[in-house]
Amino acid sequence: MRIHDIDPENRPRERFLHSGKEALSPAELLALILRSGTPKLNIIDTCNKLIADHGLEHLADLSLAELQKIPGIGQAKAMQIAAIFELQRRMHFSRNMNRKVQGARDVFEYMKGRIPDETKEHLFILFLSTKNQILRHQTITIGTLTASLIHPREIYKAAIRESAHSIILVHNHPSGDVQPSNADKQVTAILKQAGDLLQIELLDHVIVGCDDWFSFRDHSLI
Repeated sequence: MRIHDIDPENRPRERFLHSGKEALSPAELLALILRSGTPKLNIIDTCNKLIADHGLEHLADLSLAELQKIPGIGQAKAMQIAAIFELQRRMHFSRNMNRKVQGARDVFEYMKGRIPDETKEHLFILFLSTKNQILRHQTITIGTLTASLIHPREIYKAAIRESAHSIILVHNHPSGDVQPSNADKQVTAILKQAGDLLQIELLDHVIVGCDDWFSFRDHSLI
């Protein structure tokens, strides 16, 4: 069935105008952006198949080549879909710029979408102002966290360069288990001592998973 064969009041554009964006399904919203289908498959059916095959929450992770495997999705439409999620990612980052950290949840929210490959362990440092606002973040290491790989000099040299009042360490556990390892605790203790000497406080060390986090401060480990 072509879009023009659907009753006018049931077409996405007309439903949007009449009932608002909340009334549309994810496939209909995506169809409004992509606009046209193929002679054999209308754009709503195309979008329904795309979401059914991959899940709405995973569309942002698909490459252009993966998107184009869906019938009716060519290079131009694949680029449109990728552009939607890139805009969403940048909007999220923009909203979190200079975010004031009041707890580990704020750190968890800030880090969403900022870990480039969640199958690997990354260690980040957040630089904070005197008002606990995030000035910037920096990747320190990629790989398993060990004291031999993390030298206080590298951490605090960056903090001094950024004129940071304090810092927060963040790293991810690809397994999803956010409980700290002995190595995590050892690294944190070493960096906490170094920060005390330099008067650049290590406020927290937050381990993040897909939908959970562990705060050293909240568990009185820092």
